[in-house]
Amino acid sequence: MVALSSCYLAPVDWYAMYVHSGGAKVDVNAAYTGQRHVNRCTILMPDGPQTLTIPLVASSTHGTIADLRISDHGRWRSHHWNALRTAYGKSPFFEFYADDFAPFYTEQWHSLADFNSALHKLVCRLLDIEAIDSIETIEAIETKPSLGPPYYQVFGHRQGFVPHLSILDLLFNMGPEGLLVLLASH
Repeated sequence: MVALSSCYLAPVDWYAMYVHSGGAKVDVNAAYTGQRHVNRCTILMPDGPQTLTIPLVASSTHGTIADLRISDHGRWRSHHWNALRTAYGKSPFFEFYADDFAPFYTEQWHSLADFNSALHKLVCRLLDIEAIDSIETIEAIETKPSLGPPYYQVFGHRQGFVPHLSILDLLFNMGPEGLLVLLASH
């Protein structure tokens, strides 16, 4: 069985692996070793890719992913929401899904694993992917970037297709057809 590490709005590659695995589990019990996608996602801004980082309470970073606590330092929620609106406000499906994602940037969350899990379940629902609720303690694997088929990106005319972005890039640009892109990925 494949285990994928908990991620903040995981990359399209992660979701392609999730869809193709036929039963992947999201592992939150692995030791936190500073994995880059646990509290970071990359979106496409008008001037290129930008990484959004959720700040963590320092004292919680010495255990498992399940132990990670979100810090309220730096007004990150409003920063992330404003960045998403700037990046995807003119994309074909942003307005359609904005109300689903907005509460994640207004409500306070304490556990990063819970925050990531709730976002994952939302993405799975919106893309019509059956979310797997069971969480097991098994060794997590890092996603290996793979190129799926290029899809429409709102800033593609400026930068060409940019791979390995957050699942939000696919969802806001392709809507429910994003599942077809994931299924066509290798």
